[in-house]
Amino acid sequence: MTNDPQAGAPLAALIQMNSGIDPAANLATIDRAMANAAAGGAAMAFLPEMSLLLDRDRVRSAAHITRESDSVWPVALQTLAHKHGLWLHSGSMPLLSDDGARRVNRSHVIAADGSVRARYDKIHMFDVTLPTGENWTESAAYASGDALVVVDTPLGRLGLSICYDLRFPELYRALVDQGANLIAIPAAFTMPTGEAHWHVLMRARAIETGCHVLAAAQCGDHEDGRATYGHSLIVDPWGAILGDANAASDETGYRVVLAPIDVAATDRARQSIPLARSRAMRNIAL
Repeated sequence: MTNDPQAGAPLAALIQMNSGIDPAANLATIDRAMANAAAGGAAMAFLPEMSLLLDRDRVRSAAHITRESDSVWPVALQTLAHKHGLWLHSGSMPLLSDDGARRVNRSHVIAADGSVRARYDKIHMFDVTLPTGENWTESAAYASGDALVVVDTPLGRLGLSICYDLRFPELYRALVDQGANLIAIPAAFTMPTGEAHWHVLMRARAIETGCHVLAAAQCGDHEDGRATYGHSLIVDPWGAILGDANAASDETGYRVVLAPIDVAATDRARQSIPLARSRAMRNIAL
């Protein structure tokens, strides 16, 4: 008999990538990485934001981006989930909205049998000018999502978000109110914002919600000219970092980080610091 509370807990696998402008090459990398994750005993794998196509050139990327009903990407990932016997969080992919007017940044949660169990469109658009002079205006091409999504998985009840959503704690409180005990935050964080804020914000979201945070990230210098921070993280509900992929890359084009997800850790954290009870007891409106 063991006293380790994580003994027997299912394993999550974060797949850190350096995605480029060729979807077929990115898909081949995902296939290899999922095989690695499955061999390591993972129950579910998580990909980064824009796992299948990372291209800031909106004219060039347009040749690959269609409505979901016409896209080969979700079907390809469904096939890989079934092939490797893994649940899969797609990170995200660019698709056309149903009306075809704009793009959406969409996540999929796919069961090991290949069925799609949930979809989520990124709510908050990254419209910023950084101190380095980098300018990003996602809203020029992308429409915001308008729905919260929580889905049951082998690791627990998973709340969905993407990258810049990280900076809006009210979103994560709402996901917890819908029963989330773990949160996915796939990302392609820039180097300046990653160095300044990545670790502290991921730990803050875990601590304030009492959830595991699973943040698969893009990493390194990309074909489209951008550089991303890496450091895919698994953080437990007490804020401890269970896995960090760091910023290194190797010849495989990916890095897999495995960690057990002890669902009981959520109960322990929320009992130790009972935020929900304290909110219910407050006598003033905030």
